[in-house]
Amino acid sequence: MQRVCFLLKVRPERLTEYVDRHREVWPDMLAALSQTGWTNYSLFLRDDGLLVGYFETPSLEAALAGMADTEVNARWQAQMAPFFESLDGRRPDEAFLTLQEVFHLD
Repeated sequence: MQRVCFLLKVRPERLTEYVDRHREVWPDMLAALSQTGWTNYSLFLRDDGLLVGYFETPSLEAALAGMADTEVNARWQAQMAPFFESLDGRRPDEAFLTLQEVFHLD
């Protein structure tokens, strides 16, 4: 199982709304994530907008490709894009910076 940690930056003026949106993630989005190999998925948000995401998957490439093929992901990413800084025309799921794992305690 591959552990993936990533960073994005939420616009500070949109923090409250961003959190609210994640209290009611669409059921079909949750199902798509599960079906495409995203497990143990968490998001952590700092007061200045730094977003840290973590999930586990058999293959990051397959998980991203699987979601890219779903209609619900296209809708979700389009709605979430305005919340983020520095996407440079990419969707949030294409723009996140993955971090190198340097230690893990089982």
